[in-house]
Amino acid sequence: MSSVPAVLESEWTKIRTVSSTTWTLVLAFVVTAGFGAVATTLVNPGDHFDPTFISFSGMTLGQLAMVVFGVLVVGSEYSSGMIRTSLAAVPRRATFLFGKIGVAGLLALVVGLITGFVTFFLGQALLGDDGTTLGAPNVLRAVVGSGLYMCLIAVFSMGVTTMLRSSMLSLGILMPFFFLVSNILSVVPKAKDVARYFPDQAGSKILQVVPDAAGGNDAPYGPWAGFAIMALWVVAALVGGYLVLRKRDA
Repeated sequence: MSSVPAVLESEWTKIRTVSSTTWTLVLAFVVTAGFGAVATTLVNPGDHFDPTFISFSGMTLGQLAMVVFGVLVVGSEYSSGMIRTSLAAVPRRATFLFGKIGVAGLLALVVGLITGFVTFFLGQALLGDDGTTLGAPNVLRAVVGSGLYMCLIAVFSMGVTTMLRSSMLSLGILMPFFFLVSNILSVVPKAKDVARYFPDQAGSKILQVVPDAAGGNDAPYGPWAGFAIMALWVVAALVGGYLVLRKRDA
């Protein structure tokens, strides 16, 4: 039972048979594409207009659905008591944890990429002559990057939840952080120098095609460097989660 293929299959079964995780992915798609479409109909193109970035305006809410998905994938094991059965079946905790995160992360990536491409094409269709194309410089990077960004948000949430071992506590920290704290601090004069290195602020840089477009930030790093900063946050969360899982009883 503890072979890697068996672990991956069992984790896939857990995820696809729990309706709440499925609906959070559907919600991530709907709010990202829907609010992005609304934003493109309200925008007034001007100097430094970024038609790609504006189509991803719904990502602020879409990423919250990805946070909930990541939290539920791990947290439901603890809230239901299933974690004891899971660890009895898979004693190797690294295999258990990274098998779970691998399956859930791949699912989040697929949903994120589908969401990114649909959101982009829908936004450009609504922008009409003010829109851009997938073949324009850096646009494909931003669209693919939107899927990678949503995936890393979910994986980061899984790592944090593994450390905290509680869905409620994880949601109580992550939701206000990504929805309020990070966005507020990013516009406070002195605090924004630190906030620009938060995972969402750094990672979202990859969504921008025009660096100084409205809504963009003036971070001293480029899109891929920002994505690398976010990846470091994710690695730190996963390492922390693994250490907690390895040292503490279920």
